Amino acid sequence: MSESNGANNFPKLHNAAWPGVVGKGPDSEPPIDLDIMLDLTAAAEVNGQKFEGTDLFLSDPHVSIDLSDDGLKQLADKVQSRNLVVGSVVAPVWPTTGGGSSAGDEAERSKFVKQVRKAAGIAKKLRELGVRPYGVIRIDSAVDVASWAADPEANTAKIAETFKESCKIAADYGETLAAEGEICWGGMHSWKEMVNLLEAVGQPETLGFQADMAHTLLYTLGYNAPEDRILPEDFSWEQNDVLQDALKTLTNALRPWTTDFHVAQNDATVKGSGSHDKTGRHCLPEDPNGKLFIAQDAGHWLRNENGELTKKCRHICWDGCMFPNDVMMKPETWNNILAAMVSVRESHGWSE
Repeated sequence: MSESNGANNFPKLHNAAWPGVVGKGPDSEPPIDLDIMLDLTAAAEVNGQKFEGTDLFLSDPHVSIDLSDDGLKQLADKVQSRNLVVGSVVAPVWPTTGGGSSAGDEAERSKFVKQVRKAAGIAKKLRELGVRPYGVIRIDSAVDVASWAADPEANTAKIAETFKESCKIAADYGETLAAEGEICWGGMHSWKEMVNLLEAVGQPETLGFQADMAHTLLYTLGYNAPEDRILPEDFSWEQNDVLQDALKTLTNALRPWTTDFHVAQNDATVKGSGSHDKTGRHCLPEDPNGKLFIAQDAGHWLRNENGELTKKCRHICWDGCMFPNDVMMKPETWNNILAAMVSVRESHGWSE
């Protein structure tokens, strides 16, 4: 299955900066400064291999969505000074960060689209500064599952219209969007609803899917959507063949849309932190309770049903969202994570 001899240089290996911000705050732990996250990323090394880039959260206190051109130049310099590049960026589309629900009223949806426009401007500028050779703009529906469930058909239609408008903006800036499948976002909380939404938007050249292994595992278990559960109710984690079949069902439906990929581990439980709703728990790669075989299971996303590399993702990213601060401040955390990333590229990478 592997096409690797250890010399693969694609996909590039990125670390996410937003675990320093997401799930932090007054009702949780303090945020970790972007410079510290970049330093931790740049310092990691496994057998001579380093992280090659970072994915960014376009929100304070890391990167203001209203950052000036001079500020963006300084951002590009601080990334490049650490021999890193920028890949995908997250648009702060939520009401708590100045956005609005994509299924809300006209004012709410206008705020959502405004944030996408600002994010697209930043993403384009970073490309022009030579620090961002690839990557997407990540969005979600910015509406909770309960609100969406009050009128599923109408709300999915609203989300689709908001996403269509966002696609027009992204295209104007030469950018593409990816919708992250996560059980806490209404209309995206199940794999079937996710496919339904992507098809309703119907612009695969502009709107793709961002798969995160920690989140998508919960799709198979039917969290927040028991009617769409793939694994049987009496499933046992010792039944790896059953799990692999479920992952095949899941990825055959969503892989054709996948344009951005997060490597992660999950223990099949949910977690919320700070203001973040409960969603897929991100575990350390060596967590004894982890249910995924990281390198093997990443192949469901990075290879097609015939086992051939899709090569659709120029980079892959590790997402350690809601890791405790003391864990993130340990250098061995990032060395172990980088080792897991290397194992994925050795199994499913290629050379250019």
